[in-house]
Amino acid sequence: MTGSRFFRFDTSTAVLILANVVTIIFAVVQKWNVIDVMWVYWTQSVIIGCFTVRKILDMKQFSTDGMRINDRPVEPTQEAKRQTAWFFLFHYGFFHLGYFIFLFVFTQGMFSESPSGITSAIGIAMCILMFLINHAFSYWKNRLADMNRKVNLGTAFMTPYARIIPMHLTIIIGFGLLMNGSSSTLVLALFLILKTFADVIMHMVEHRTGRQEKGTGSI
Repeated sequence: MTGSRFFRFDTSTAVLILANVVTIIFAVVQKWNVIDVMWVYWTQSVIIGCFTVRKILDMKQFSTDGMRINDRPVEPTQEAKRQTAWFFLFHYGFFHLGYFIFLFVFTQGMFSESPSGITSAIGIAMCILMFLINHAFSYWKNRLADMNRKVNLGTAFMTPYARIIPMHLTIIIGFGLLMNGSSSTLVLALFLILKTFADVIMHMVEHRTGRQEKGTGSI
């Protein structure tokens, strides 16, 4: 019973799996390199961050148990909620700015190896659109319940990092193997499948965590 609640499979999970499968298909058929794929997942992470800010601002009931800023306890006020949302936007945005620079530099170096052209650009755009639809659908599907559910503010702040880090580490490891000579499309597909598992599991963990009142977090 507990396991079934933890790994609750719903429509948003199915759409997330579909978005990942579509990405794998495009990557294999169009012979993307790992940088092409990382751009898609970087954009997915940005989308997750944007919806996280919206979810924090939407909160009507929340706790700050165990949450500290500058080593001081945080009171559960509307001002604290707004400050947390904007600090998350800055912190998460700075992290992704560094990631963007990394990708931009490697994109320049690997441009000649990319399939490039209108066909691959359309494929990448379609994958990004799929992830946008998935996260928008998940947000609107759970919006009313999330607004009226008592969540821990610190947990809401930290959950997106716990979600995106495993899936990006999987791709970065795959990137390292490919740079060392394992250039097979099948190797890339394998790591995309592993990324999909990480993405789906953390999606389920995120929605389960969002249903709990207590949590900890320090900013």
